[in-house]
Amino acid sequence: MTEITEGAKAPSFDMETAGGGRVSAASLAGRPYVLYFYPKADTPGCTTEGQDFSALVDDFAAAGATVIGVSRDPVKKLDRFREKHALTVVLASDEPGDVTAAWGVWGEKKLYGRTYMGVERATFLVDGEGVVRRAWRKVSVKGHAAEVLAALRTL
Repeated sequence: MTEITEGAKAPSFDMETAGGGRVSAASLAGRPYVLYFYPKADTPGCTTEGQDFSALVDDFAAAGATVIGVSRDPVKKLDRFREKHALTVVLASDEPGDVTAAWGVWGEKKLYGRTYMGVERATFLVDGEGVVRRAWRKVSVKGHAAEVLAALRTL
């Protein structure tokens, strides 16, 4: 599994988003962005994380950053997730898995004694030059969005 570390050049990406758009590293060039990976739309932890980032989306925008939540869910599921929970962050679909693999967040997980492949909850703060400035692995949701915002403000 690829390990994206602080100071590394951010891997490129281009994904479909909820609402019928696209988001790419190229479209964000020159501006900081937050890429947060979550396992599955409309599950309790992923919903809370999306709501927490959405509650602060105006603060992220005021600091010049776009927040993008990424899962391997299809776009139609992301559309329903966004609508159901009134999420305002960009939700991007990596259904093929290329982006989650490139960012090193797709791997073996264990739950209740069962081993399976899945998305690790992780967040990356990327500066306007495309360099990863902070990387959070195995994220605990509570307070995480505020922590990322605080880190953005130090760039």
